[in-house]
Amino acid sequence: MFIVLTSIPLIVVGLVSYQKSYTAVSGHSKAATMLVADQLGRDIDVLFEDTGKLLELEKNPQVLHYLFSQSDTYEDAKDILKTFELYRETNNYDSVLNITMVNLYGRGISERKGVFQINVNPLRNPHLQHLFNNSEAVLIIPPTDADPLDRLDGFQYPQRNVISIMATVKQRITHEVIGFIVIDINDSVVEQFCDDVRIGKTGFFYVVDSSGTPIFKPSALNQAESTLSTINLQPYLNTKSHQFVDSNSGKPKFVVFTTSEQTSWKIVGLVPLQEIVEEANAIRKLIIVSVLLSIVFAFTLHFFITARLTKPVQVLKNKMRLAASGYLEVKVSPSGRDEIADLGMSFNIMLGKVKTLLDQSIREQKQIRKAELRALQAQINPHFLYNTLDSIVWMAEAGKNVQVIKLVQALSRFFRISLNKGRDWISLRDEIEHVRSYLIIQQMRYRDILDYTIEVDEKLMDYSILKMTLQPIVENALYHGIKNKRGKGLIKVSVAEDEYLHITVEDNGIGMSANRLSALREQLSLQRQPEETGSQVSGGFGLHNVHQRIKLYYGESFSVHVDSVDKEGTKVTISIPKKRG
Repeated sequence: MFIVLTSIPLIVVGLVSYQKSYTAVSGHSKAATMLVADQLGRDIDVLFEDTGKLLELEKNPQVLHYLFSQSDTYEDAKDILKTFELYRETNNYDSVLNITMVNLYGRGISERKGVFQINVNPLRNPHLQHLFNNSEAVLIIPPTDADPLDRLDGFQYPQRNVISIMATVKQRITHEVIGFIVIDINDSVVEQFCDDVRIGKTGFFYVVDSSGTPIFKPSALNQAESTLSTINLQPYLNTKSHQFVDSNSGKPKFVVFTTSEQTSWKIVGLVPLQEIVEEANAIRKLIIVSVLLSIVFAFTLHFFITARLTKPVQVLKNKMRLAASGYLEVKVSPSGRDEIADLGMSFNIMLGKVKTLLDQSIREQKQIRKAELRALQAQINPHFLYNTLDSIVWMAEAGKNVQVIKLVQALSRFFRISLNKGRDWISLRDEIEHVRSYLIIQQMRYRDILDYTIEVDEKLMDYSILKMTLQPIVENALYHGIKNKRGKGLIKVSVAEDEYLHITVEDNGIGMSANRLSALREQLSLQRQPEETGSQVSGGFGLHNVHQRIKLYYGESFSVHVDSVDKEGTKVTISIPKKRG
């Protein structure tokens, strides 16, 4: 069924395309041949129109006087010949062989003979007799062998290999015929037209008279002579074109006709029909080859589809292997409603449920880690509260009421911001205030060893930040940097921005060696707590917790970066996305 439904439309389309293209292309080729024939006819007409301008010599006064008078001198004849020459030079009549004037009494003058006299009455010539009776007519005589009866004492009309244009010369006032003018043209000019214009590879043009007798033929006819002798064109001379079968070769020929308006001659173009429709035949071959190739392709496609019926099974197998390797984003695109498509849909449903369960497990693990971090935070806060309250007690006992008030206010602000109604996100302004409260409390406890500065541009205060991000870092700087140093220490908190927010906590404490710094960075990258390593690296739980929380909330590309120089201090930088609200 597949082959039938494919091949039949291809064959039908091929046949229709062939018929349409063959008709169109062959029609265009025939029309182009007729246009060439028309152009050749126009070229012949232009030749005779230009040469016919020499007939204006009949109006020349000297010519009229010469033909009308019998007493002209040699000088008069010489002036007439100069007039002929002047006409030639003015219009460049290279094809004109001779110009002849003769009166009714046989007295004449020509370029070749000069002055001459015919002893026989010129009107015995049938062409001149016709012109005498039809004084307005112009005769164009083709180059046929003149009949001996037409020879009048050596004056022959027309001459062999010459086309003669004949007209009367009339008296200017009475319009009485007083003589004749004959212009002889070299017939090779028309033959050259036939030689230069070709049809196809072997086709040619030739000229026939009104009876169909050839007048001009191409100079190299070869086998065409036999063709011309067997063609009877008389029934088709009034048509534009005709097709016939050559009796010699048995092959079809195409002949086209056009008429010269000046001479009434027929220009005939003859060419083998095969050459005219050569392009159409090429298109036919192309269409046949295309249809055959399409049918072959259809057969190949049929066997290919048959061989590929098991492709859905192969695809399903490959998808299952990908899923087994851990790539759960794989998905089968089932087509149809067969059993394989049903298996593909079931496979997609199974993978969807597996992904749901995995996502649920990941969310639960994150919640567990958050709970552990919050529990650790809860463990830290009571210890800090105990120490602060202890400081308030001994200050109250010492009567330092102002310090007690300041300490209680700082402690109140600290826990108010810490609670934050249970939310994890606060503004940078509140986080800075939270750190400032913490530093006020610690500075009152460690007055002799602690000083601090906070440098934050006001325009950055409205950005959001994860709660309890800075306080553990500041606490780590105090307990692991400043307390272990002799003399007063400084903790500096600053915030800068570019594409991200860069929060820096810097101290001038004891710092750490290169080995300790490398070990600390390794712990942070592996997300291991200090007790997990079994080493003596002291970075504090706060630093590790902040590092884990940043990765948990902001993503794996964000973290805490630590720089430290032994005996000089430590610098902790946190880079996070800018976020408002």
